[in-house]
Amino acid sequence: MAVEEREHEVAGRTLPLRITRNPRATRLTLRIAPSGGGLRVTAPPRIAFREIDRFLERHREWLEARLEKLPEHPTVRAGVKLPLRGVPHLIVHVGGRGGVTVSQDERGPLLLVAGAEESLPRRLSDFLKREARAEIEALVAKHVAEIDRKHTAIRFRDTTSRWGSCSSSGTLSFSWRIMMAPRPVIDYLVAHEVAHLEEMNHGPRFWALCEKLCPDTKRCRQWLKTNGTALQAIAFA
Repeated sequence: MAVEEREHEVAGRTLPLRITRNPRATRLTLRIAPSGGGLRVTAPPRIAFREIDRFLERHREWLEARLEKLPEHPTVRAGVKLPLRGVPHLIVHVGGRGGVTVSQDERGPLLLVAGAEESLPRRLSDFLKREARAEIEALVAKHVAEIDRKHTAIRFRDTTSRWGSCSSSGTLSFSWRIMMAPRPVIDYLVAHEVAHLEEMNHGPRFWALCEKLCPDTKRCRQWLKTNGTALQAIAFA
């Protein structure tokens, strides 16, 4: 596959544009890098640059809408808000000993983070991982019981290309970042991967099973498509 690097101006930004010419591609596809720092186009080998430019222009409004959803302050730090189960929480550094505490005052929902300020992003990512393990393990237990299937393991990762996966051996993997999404979306993601224990595809029977486990599947799936890039763009570093 041939890769070409260019720049593209959209929404008041000049973004790196990576064009990958894939021999198996039959049409142009476009996506925004999870960090929001670039655009990715996959193209058939012989398509001209002018056709790629026209393709990008046709999708200008789509790109602008998606880029506007990226956080204004994507780096986690004191004074900005971080969503927890879909609810924005103000990050407050309190110093001293301890971990992360969920609280609330006249400022609204808070995440109180103890320890050295330079360790604040790591402490928050560790907090989200612990929250993900507790909530998702309970949801997996619930949904596997509903379909009378067994899983072999549950793993948590910081993936940028997918929110979850189910291996042929029954290992369920999830991005811990899903804890920033609303509760129904978390449940949908778990239901989606558990459904793969029975249907290792995305055919009609799979979606019927997914909707049986999570009746709100369509709305939650759309929420993740619309807002997922913004959650993946938040930098815990």
